[in-house]
Amino acid sequence: MKSKINGIRDVALRAGVSTATVSRAINNPAAVRPEARSRVEAAIVHLGYIPDASARALSSGRTRTIGAIVPTIDNATFARGIDSLQMYLSARGYLLLLASNGYDPEVEYRQVQNMASRGIDGLILIGDLHLESLHRLVAAQRIPFINVSVYHPAKPYASVGVNNETAGYRACLHLLDLGHRDIGMIAAKVANNDRAAGRLAGVRRALAEAGRSLPSEWLIEVRYRLDDARQAARVVLSLPRRPTALVCANDVVAYGVVMEARRKGLQVPSDLSVVGFDDLEWSRHLQPSLTTIHFPTDEVWSRAGEYIINTLEGLPATLHHEVDAPLVVRESTAVLRA
Repeated sequence: MKSKINGIRDVALRAGVSTATVSRAINNPAAVRPEARSRVEAAIVHLGYIPDASARALSSGRTRTIGAIVPTIDNATFARGIDSLQMYLSARGYLLLLASNGYDPEVEYRQVQNMASRGIDGLILIGDLHLESLHRLVAAQRIPFINVSVYHPAKPYASVGVNNETAGYRACLHLLDLGHRDIGMIAAKVANNDRAAGRLAGVRRALAEAGRSLPSEWLIEVRYRLDDARQAARVVLSLPRRPTALVCANDVVAYGVVMEARRKGLQVPSDLSVVGFDDLEWSRHLQPSLTTIHFPTDEVWSRAGEYIINTLEGLPATLHHEVDAPLVVRESTAVLRA
């Protein structure tokens, strides 16, 4: 069995401080004078010392590990959000443990069980459609959690995100203001996805206020994939009577719609206006550039991490936080041609 070469005593000896100072420098750096902390950090680097996580957990009752479960990592917004969260947690001295659930609440529950068995201190989830057994589990284990990408101030569970219904309404209202009345939607699959359901509800509300509706043949639910989006657009744009504008589940879906419209000889936006959601980096570089709803990914995920850590450390933490999702008007939408 491999023996540990360097321990905390070796670090203390090299840094010229006590083992207690080394422990404080690792677990509570602000409690150590900068000069002593610098010597400890230099000794750790020189010796290649790794603190014993198990021992730290036993002494503090915490593992400094935060769990996060996303529906899929095959999504640019989730990927960017996880990156922002990891950077924030690292700066606060915490580790991120990541899992995915494939939009399946049962899988999500089992993942939470696995994470709880590994001693996570806090948990970050997507949306607000979770099994009641999950709520009972985190309550029994006293694991603080927050729902990301939704804003539900009437519920007892912490949330940070946009009002998805308002965002969908805002996207559709933009098209109505341009004179469009025949508006369709390539939506995300709404099963176990309250964000997609909210955006769809917002589009329906805007149409209803304008005295219009969303015909069933102009509404197709797809996964967040380019191929699926192109297939859906192919169906809608081949109908004898097609919409003059489409609201899309996210920017990737919108890219697929624009590609398929071009393949059919349609010009965007003169023949078809298209609105996305997320405001990914590529959206402003496309030709035409994409009109979309801006989702503040970095802010949402950083605030989620902040809520969890502040709760763990006994600091003030806002239970519900709404971030704005403004419409970014670019070249893919235009006034309806006469």
